Amino acid sequence: MSERTNDRFGVDLTLYLLARLGLVAGVTALLVGFAGAPPLVALIVALVASFPLGLLLFRGLNARVTAGLAVRGERRKAEKARLRAELRGDRDPNAAERGSEA
Repeated sequence: MSERTNDRFGVDLTLYLLARLGLVAGVTALLVGFAGAPPLVALIVALVASFPLGLLLFRGLNARVTAGLAVRGERRKAEKARLRAELRGDRDPNAAERGSEA
């Protein structure tokens, strides 16, 4: 499952980024169009308002991006442990974990 999660991570991250930017653009357009607010003020208000709105509206996409980040973090941690073990001259990559527990 981690392979599928990693394959979709780039797509999920791009979709999440575009969704958040679209939300900011939409709120800015509403404030400028209907409220007649100056564009810079509308943009600032839209940025502040879109933080909580994005978390609520894009909860599923946020969870997928977070899961993808966790998978990548675990993979990086394992690779780092393997490289450190190799630099120490250990043949068994699990020896690094046993040595740090002592």
